[in-house]
Amino acid sequence: MSGLFGVVSKKNCIVDVFFGTDYHSHLGTRRAGIAMFDGERFDRSIHNIENTPFRTKFDKDVKEMEGIMGIGCISDYEPQPLIIRSHHGTFAITTISKINNKDEIIEEIYANGNVHFLEMSGGEINSTELVATLINQKENIIDGIRYALDKIDGSLTLMVMTPKGIYVGRDNYGRTPMLIGKRTDEDGDSYCASFEDFAYQKLDYENFKELAPGEIDIITQDGVKVLSNPETKMKICTFLWVYYGYPSSSYEGVNVEEMRYRCGACLAKRDDAKPDIVAGVPDSGTAHAIGYSNQSGIPFTRPFIKYTPTWSRSFMPTAQSTRNMVAKMKLIAVTDLIKDKKLLLIDDSIVRGTQLRETTEFLYQNGAKEVHIRPACPPLVYGCKYVNFSRSNSEMDLITRRVIAQLEGTTDVADEVLQKYTDPDSKEYEAMVEEIRKQLNFTSLRFNRLDDMLESVGIGADKLCTYCWNGKE
Repeated sequence: MSGLFGVVSKKNCIVDVFFGTDYHSHLGTRRAGIAMFDGERFDRSIHNIENTPFRTKFDKDVKEMEGIMGIGCISDYEPQPLIIRSHHGTFAITTISKINNKDEIIEEIYANGNVHFLEMSGGEINSTELVATLINQKENIIDGIRYALDKIDGSLTLMVMTPKGIYVGRDNYGRTPMLIGKRTDEDGDSYCASFEDFAYQKLDYENFKELAPGEIDIITQDGVKVLSNPETKMKICTFLWVYYGYPSSSYEGVNVEEMRYRCGACLAKRDDAKPDIVAGVPDSGTAHAIGYSNQSGIPFTRPFIKYTPTWSRSFMPTAQSTRNMVAKMKLIAVTDLIKDKKLLLIDDSIVRGTQLRETTEFLYQNGAKEVHIRPACPPLVYGCKYVNFSRSNSEMDLITRRVIAQLEGTTDVADEVLQKYTDPDSKEYEAMVEEIRKQLNFTSLRFNRLDDMLESVGIGADKLCTYCWNGKE
């Protein structure tokens, strides 16, 4: 995942771009960048943020850069924003994307005479550069953005900054959000575009609009103009509410924290466990656990705390073994709240299961009598095709798929068989959940149901992407 922020103003807006981008630090852990335009020229800075927070790396840049327009990005993958010179003139571009047909698009561009792409350190072509190349296939920026949105299989939301203004486009299915804020002060109106609405509210911008799926707008000093009519179908990522989104954020009018309370309450309504306390894995399970506690009447406590002085951000190294170690080091036990207690622990999801198994062992080592696990979402049976939910290279990284392969005696499981494992009322589902429970050493395991989770969001199941749970587009 990545986070985007952009500003158009009548005065120097580097401070707004700096802080607005920084407020997206929970969405990316590898690269960050800012591009500014001062009315005559573009300026850009990109830094590696794997071991240092955004503000520390860009503190010097914010004192030296300036402009009446700017865009910023926190990215889990490619360095961006990029500054591109083409027949459209010079423009800066930043994207949130997952391009499933990247190889096909690259070969097509080569066949049309494109000379080269720059490679990133991992040997892959920068996805943002590829999107810029698609835009450059057309005669104007608007047609180019429309072409890129239509061409990409996966998802794409983007900002393109030109001397005229900032073009913003939301994914054709609205899988990731794009919101616009407005602020009026003595110098006139300023506008911003953002993945997260709280990022601009703290800068005194007010909600102006939320782009619809497939909508393309241009933001200038004079206002916001719609350039492309939106699509009619929405499939926004449900994990924005379950996990990705910051608690104070809202998407499609639904607040993240409130949704998580409702989600936890749904878990409690169907549960028969009798724990002494309810807790959430910090921080992704905390709000769900509060909802469970409020519904059940079982006390909410914090038996372990995330150590924030040195683990203040979502630092997740590339190596899985190192990620597991870091996840373990972040959590500090409050032994008096654990010893001789029956705990019910809620996390946002179970992906590989490694970290949650280690957390459970950590609780047992500190004296827990029982550890009941309640993921806030259903079992993840399919790898995400749309928003890079995890860094898994194979669906067999999912503990569900490994267990299903074990139960079926093969890794080549037909989709009609997989569908049985997504049905919470089937014997196959029951067998899968029990095997996961045994392998991860939980006292009991009960996942949230898909229908309950979707009801917790409350915007209509037909507007929500559920692919990773049921394989349905």
